[in-house]
Amino acid sequence: MTSSPLPKRLRKSWNAAYVLKAMFAAQCMLAVLVALGDLPTDFLHALPGSTPQSPSTEVPVTPGNQTRRFEPSRLPARQPTGPGFPSKEFVSPRLTFTSGEVSGRDGAILVTGAIAEGDARRFSEWLEGLENPPSAFALHSPGGSVVEALKIGRIIRASGIPVVVASGASCFSACPYVLAGGLTREVSRQASVGVHQHYFGENTYLPAFLLVSDIQVGQGEVMAYLDEMGVDPMLMAKALMTPPDDIYVLLPEELEDFKLSTLLTK
Repeated sequence: MTSSPLPKRLRKSWNAAYVLKAMFAAQCMLAVLVALGDLPTDFLHALPGSTPQSPSTEVPVTPGNQTRRFEPSRLPARQPTGPGFPSKEFVSPRLTFTSGEVSGRDGAILVTGAIAEGDARRFSEWLEGLENPPSAFALHSPGGSVVEALKIGRIIRASGIPVVVASGASCFSACPYVLAGGLTREVSRQASVGVHQHYFGENTYLPAFLLVSDIQVGQGEVMAYLDEMGVDPMLMAKALMTPPDDIYVLLPEELEDFKLSTLLTK
């Protein structure tokens, strides 16, 4: 039996030129998407129909208006007390340690910069090498590695040394978990302490369900850590409701309610 030829409409759909045109159109769309991904965030937020951009962290917060744009490379430092606070135009890619007077404490150590892989080991070795223990650790950091922050927090807890977020300093993202490590946690009302969602891994080759599993495990570890340090694990609720490109800046009352601060200062 001889099969009947395909209708003209179906023959056209399999035409080589037609397929090539479709592939070219798809490549053009992909190129547009890649180009959009490389555009500055400020430009994308200015496009019609885009989601309004949160104000910068330099804009003071008020109750109910506490979400700010997270710019880890531009850490605000408003009239900070003590030496060593870097310009907001520069944030060290890993933690640095500077001795001096902070919040009226001689022999304090300013811990500033992003928290990078290996910083917990560096911090431990540096602390062991000191002739005399510091009077306090003063934090000014955009955060970074959650795993390293938890390790540093436990080192601080074992040392018994107070932790300070001085007037004008900022402690964002994973930094509050370092703050939680202090038995005494002194935070100025003129400081900024904020939380948001975290990335717990960078492996994009894992299936989606495994990535979700890793994130849930990481969140569980953070909540257990907060409870261990005497901080209310419900702090994570504020973090989980804030996208990673934003930061939720805690009010002084919230710092007390979540027990992240044991002492609020001016």
